[in-house]
Amino acid sequence: MFDINTILRQNIKNLTPYSSARDEYTGEASVFLDANENAFGSPLSNAYNRYPDPMQHQVKLRLSSIKGVPVRNIFLGNGSDEAIDILFRSFCNPGVDNVIIVPPTYGMYQVSANINDVEARKVLLTEEYQLNLEGIAEAINKNTKLIFICSPNNPTGNSINRDDIETLLANFNGIVVIDEAYINYSRQKTFIQELTEYANLVVLQTLSKAWGLAGLRVGMAFASEEIIEVMNKVKPPYNVNEASQLLALEALGNVAQVNAWIKETLEQRDKLVLTLKDFDFVLDIYPSDANFILVKTTNARAIYDFLVQHGIIIRDRSKVELCEGCLRITIGTPAENNTLIETLQGFN
Repeated sequence: MFDINTILRQNIKNLTPYSSARDEYTGEASVFLDANENAFGSPLSNAYNRYPDPMQHQVKLRLSSIKGVPVRNIFLGNGSDEAIDILFRSFCNPGVDNVIIVPPTYGMYQVSANINDVEARKVLLTEEYQLNLEGIAEAINKNTKLIFICSPNNPTGNSINRDDIETLLANFNGIVVIDEAYINYSRQKTFIQELTEYANLVVLQTLSKAWGLAGLRVGMAFASEEIIEVMNKVKPPYNVNEASQLLALEALGNVAQVNAWIKETLEQRDKLVLTLKDFDFVLDIYPSDANFILVKTTNARAIYDFLVQHGIIIRDRSKVELCEGCLRITIGTPAENNTLIETLQGFN
């Protein structure tokens, strides 16, 4: 049975969080003389001379409506990377605890582990890019606090078997973090629907991918109220700026446009896969539930360098474990995809 108190760091249990000026009153107000702001405005807009809502209430209300999740179960951060870092700082004692990652996977799990002086135990995915449950079970010990699973996975593009993830959730006494940055493109349903069933579940999502807001840096974590309270306790008081909150709120009113982009991305993905298969240097293209594809080639570095010379940037993943010879290609606009194909026709 999962008990958050058994894995929460003692100093975090005892932490008194920073109390911002806007946390110390309730109700409505029209004159704000509490936060030492510039009362005359700003050169940009009078929307920006005041500190932002530290708990992003309006954005969370809109997300609650879209996702079907109560506001109390939502955390917003400066990208999903902030949520990842806060989980380390909340639950992992530096130099003592460990987490499990399952390469090939998103690189920030390892980077955050290194920054926080936490051991990252690697359990490679299988040749089919699925979880090695036996290997994970062997890697877990009393100091294992977090397991990170990216699904759909980056850089492989596939979704992780749902039953395998549920096996971990049911049997691991720490927190299972499911990173769903690419879930909008997937045939697999989100794990957000399982929050009431698993107290040790954290689901990460983002507005950077399907919502097209990578420049705003707005990430989401969905979890039990207990876990969200801890994350809000640890985060900086104004971690999501006012411009990002206002623009995110505006974007979240355009669900139909986002759905149209998702549909077109998937259509373009299928077309690109069919076309790339005809090239002699393409050995395999792995099934994808994301807005990118992983392509196994005869000479990944040469192809990458060739495209760079023609002003086209993809990602060379050939040095990543289990991705030898592979390139990761994001699905672009029809024009960008055509340019890619036309350029590759000149590679030999």
